[in-house]
Amino acid sequence: MGCSKTQTQEDSEFNQCNEERSLCLHSFSDLSHVSAATFMYLLKDCYLYGTDKATPKFKILQLQVKRALNNDPQPGPFTYVVQCMYIVPLLGKTHAEGFSHMLISSLRHLKSVESVQKDFLDAKHLAARLILDIVASIVPHEERILIKLLEAYDIELRDMADALYGSELGDEDLVKAKEHLKQYVQCLMESESYVTAVNLITRFSIQCYDESFLTKLIENNHLEAAEKWAVFMGNEMICLIIQTYLDIKMLKRANELVKQHDLTEKFPDVNYLYKESVLKKLAEKGCWDIAEVRAKKETKLMEYLVYLAMEAGYMEKVEELCQRYSLEGYVNSLVPEEICCGSDYLDLKELILEDIIWVDEIDGLLNSISYIEACKIIGVDCEWKPNFEKGSKPNKVSIIQIASDKKAFIFDLIKLYEDDPKVLDSCFRRIMCSSNILKLELKCFQSYEMLLDIQKLFKGTTGGLSGLSKKILGAGLNKTRRNSNWEQRPLTQNEKEYAALDAVVLVHIFHHVKGQPQFGVTEGCKVEWKSHIVSRVKNSRSTLRF
Repeated sequence: MGCSKTQTQEDSEFNQCNEERSLCLHSFSDLSHVSAATFMYLLKDCYLYGTDKATPKFKILQLQVKRALNNDPQPGPFTYVVQCMYIVPLLGKTHAEGFSHMLISSLRHLKSVESVQKDFLDAKHLAARLILDIVASIVPHEERILIKLLEAYDIELRDMADALYGSELGDEDLVKAKEHLKQYVQCLMESESYVTAVNLITRFSIQCYDESFLTKLIENNHLEAAEKWAVFMGNEMICLIIQTYLDIKMLKRANELVKQHDLTEKFPDVNYLYKESVLKKLAEKGCWDIAEVRAKKETKLMEYLVYLAMEAGYMEKVEELCQRYSLEGYVNSLVPEEICCGSDYLDLKELILEDIIWVDEIDGLLNSISYIEACKIIGVDCEWKPNFEKGSKPNKVSIIQIASDKKAFIFDLIKLYEDDPKVLDSCFRRIMCSSNILKLELKCFQSYEMLLDIQKLFKGTTGGLSGLSKKILGAGLNKTRRNSNWEQRPLTQNEKEYAALDAVVLVHIFHHVKGQPQFGVTEGCKVEWKSHIVSRVKNSRSTLRF
């Protein structure tokens, strides 16, 4: 009656799919008569038929497996999982580790269940046998899975000896079991499987290796394994790893170990050195306000922060901290020659800039745009108030800098947007969408024509714009003010100069590269900068990304 053959076929496939799904759900709801092999193949089918992406599918199946292991698997959930672990490698390498992790992690909540304690104890022997089969490469599982099995089943040396030599164990059997495991540890070391080796050494108290082993772990960046092994070996090795961390300037880890093992008396300066390193990193990122909060309670740290500000040539910050914390005496006590001020940085005066013009009125905006429209090349940059709260959205752009090689304009977007947002957008659209002006750099526009991101011409250069400036012009940019509060008004003269320099330097770098082709060379091939010019015109209401 009008029902096509295709429709009938689709209905048949749909019914078959529903039947398979019903069979699977029924099996999961009662495992008393479902073998481990059947369970695993049904689990794989559930995964393959799922329409979600891999991660959500695994999460859903994880919940199903947790529930299923409460539904009377025989002889018990811990034994059942060991049986499943023998089947998993047969499902294919693609799914093996994921399914193994799913099964083992599903046992965690069952450890405290009274009714399965007998099965847990009985399964330890089987789990130890499985571990030996993995060690002997009879059952192919990843080393990570081996470690998870050891932890999930609380496998001890006696369990391993029982699996090797039977239940009637003597002291010599434990010694032989340890020697057997020691040989496996040596094989792991030869294959550079250091983390697994450390897990076996510490779990089964295998005394082997010396200080050189610790060095090897640190050199290969297995720091957690190195610390675990050091703790296992005792106080002397803990002190050695702390000293090693201090030598290679890993102060955070050194400080944590000193606190954990109450070694302050032996390493009295570590905590202060760590705090100093935190301040230095914050200062390098320009996070002076956060650094100040961290240093507030300790005068010595505050003095160090003042020193960092002087070293960076951030003299208004020096003055601000000295006034706030009465540190003028400390500053006067410093020998000027010992402070390396920011002489390595590019000075705006070297670029012979005629003027920096602050624009916060509509008339000034219109005049500035008229000047910029007559330029052939401009540098563009922007600044916004930093947001240090994790997961929060970045703040809106506060200022935009546009510069030729002679003049720099700093536009106060907060004020101009409040006064007349339509005129503001129209003015920037005239600049950004002009095919007569080459724009260097971009961070805050949705539509533009003739844009050149000059940093893309030098892919191997590190350190951002500052690194590029150092490579091309011979001096980097002082970024100490990068995290200033750019919404605060008025900006200081130093902040204005910092903002202007970021835009002006782009123009000078471009002229330098254009005039001296060797700076655009990669293995003897000149970079053709014109091919990197891009346009992006969108029919949006606003050119600016407010």
